[in-house]
Amino acid sequence: MSGVEGLAALWRARRGPCPPLAHRFRTVYADRWVRLHSLPGSKRYPEDESEYAVVLGRYNTALDELFAGQEVFVVSMDWSDTADGPVGDASPRPRLHPEGERWWTESDVSDPDPACHVHFRLYADRRPWRRGCVDPLLRAVADEKVAEVFVTDTGLRRIHHPYDGGADLILTTPAERDGVRARHQAWLSGHPTGL
Repeated sequence: MSGVEGLAALWRARRGPCPPLAHRFRTVYADRWVRLHSLPGSKRYPEDESEYAVVLGRYNTALDELFAGQEVFVVSMDWSDTADGPVGDASPRPRLHPEGERWWTESDVSDPDPACHVHFRLYADRRPWRRGCVDPLLRAVADEKVAEVFVTDTGLRRIHHPYDGGADLILTTPAERDGVRARHQAWLSGHPTGL
């Protein structure tokens, strides 16, 4: 595995019991979490190219603040009803993230019915961060065509998890989180929970 060998061991060492499932980050790391919305007025989905430009601009601005001048891991996910079976949906993930190498499988087999078991398979690649380098993947996230994407520095200190409607950021400290909130007040939710 070029560039991602050892990533699973590093994740376990740095992130402990939380599996690398991006939808769980805001709960597990709540003291260092902030959500930025991708469109004014907390609008969820872009409708034209000018709105896509705003979405990609906001994603990339936050990514630049977190990762400029660094190498990052870009992580994407698909799922199946078996650990090594075919993809469970018509995911564009292989086309949008062809560099991704499988590095983790998180299985949910809690349901007694094996037909309800789900295996989340995560893929990563390591690359120098540069603005725009993941725009096709980010656009697919904004359109809800892929999910569970995240970008992190190679030390796993900061995480940017885009979703359709915004991005959840996990910072190193509450003070760093507060700095991001202060810089991007116009991108925050008006809801008391920050969602």
